[in-house]
Amino acid sequence: MDADAATTTLERATFGGGCFWCLEAVFQEVVGVESVVSGYAGGHVDNPDYSHVCTGTTGHAEVVRLAFDPSIVDYADLLRVFFTVHDPTTPDRQGHDRGPQYRSFVMTHSEAQARTLEAVLAEIRELGWYDGPIVTETVSEGPFFEAEAEHQNYFLDHPSAPYCRAVIRPKVSRWRTSLGARLRRPS
Repeated sequence: MDADAATTTLERATFGGGCFWCLEAVFQEVVGVESVVSGYAGGHVDNPDYSHVCTGTTGHAEVVRLAFDPSIVDYADLLRVFFTVHDPTTPDRQGHDRGPQYRSFVMTHSEAQARTLEAVLAEIRELGWYDGPIVTETVSEGPFFEAEAEHQNYFLDHPSAPYCRAVIRPKVSRWRTSLGARLRRPS
């Protein structure tokens, strides 16, 4: 079988670390990530919309769902990127964004991902990445609701918007200087 005939099985990862626009912008640059979709997970309301999630009453976190090629980028490295670009020690908050929809959140899609998450969390604690305790909510696979079209590709479509310049661009820069040399798509 030649390389062109081989099929790759993509895996999923779901992360919430504040505003989904920030995570989307970073993960769109990671080599091996085939798609990034902004959405909502971890709540108790079916088919929520942005305005409803922003009330903080649906239980949902703003998340991104990735489809990635594990032969190119492994789940542990995706977790390292995730923990580099947000503060997992602040409950229900990232910077000026406040509310339960901005909590640190990981949805695992397999037992292997759950074990990898525990190993990466132990590594981060051992290396002393954060002064405070990590409060990331971790759940097994559950419902994911895709966000409205205007929330997809936000940083790519609006790079000059004030939120993009003030909040997203610094997170993208942080990831590029930490893990980007190894994991970033060529420009």
